[in-house]
Order: sequence, then C-alpha cells, then structure tokens
Amino acid sequence: MNRRAIREHVFCMVFQKDFYSSMDLPEQYELYLEELQADQKEKEILMERALHVVNLSEDIDKEIDAASESWRVARIGKVDLAILRLAVYEIKYDDRIPIGVAINEAVELAKKYGGERSYGFINGVLAKFAKEIEKTEEK
Repeated sequence: MNRRAIREHVFCMVFQKDFYSSMDLPEQYELYLEELQADQKEKEILMERALHVVNLSEDIDKEIDAASESWRVARIGKVDLAILRLAVYEIKYDDRIPIGVAINEAVELAKKYGGERSYGFINGVLAKFAKEIEKTEEK
C-alpha cells in the first residue's frame, strides 16, 4: 500500500470520529480494517495513525480553530474537518512528511471527497497553519 492509499484510509477512519463514541471507535476501526485488502502490518499502521489523530484531536482542533479564523471547528463540514485533522497531525506531529506534501495531499483528498469549495478552504487554513508552524520553528 502506498502512502497516498494509507492516507486515504486513515482519513476514512478519522472521519468516523464524530459519529461514534471514543469507546466504540477502536471496534469500528477493527470492522473497517477487516474489510480491507491489506496485510497485517499495513492494518497496524492504519490503526496506529488513526488513533494518534483521534487521541490528539482536541489539540488539533484548537490549531484548526486558530488557523480558520471565523470558521470554528463546530461549523466545518465533517469531511473537511477529517481532512484538516489528518493534515494538521501530519504537519505538526509527523516529521517524516514535509509540510508541502501534507497540504497537497489534503487538497487532493478535498477534491475527491469534499464539496466544490472544500479544497480552497482547506488549502487556505493549512497554509496559514503552516506559516505559524514555520514561524515557531524559526525561533
């Protein structure tokens, strides 16, 4: 499974966060992974990444709130929010993924799964977030 496919599956898993309790999510992820044509190592990677994003979602949502200005997390569509959560996670917590790649991949997910304006909104929020991260790193 390539990185894009992994990212897309993690997005699908993270999307479920707002529809299930935190107690039920691991079971829902197991059900999702049972249907997936992937080896055990790939399934472990997917589960680990999805759970990381979900476990950090409170902090990630604060970052999204700060970067999205007048759009609070509660107002953002569920698809866009899942894409943003995954991208912010990749930018802030995964050193293996360059910022530009995380943003580009988020935009591609938005084009595929979001509404007609999703990719522009996501690109703008992530660009602002990335600029703040870069300022912090320069200090």
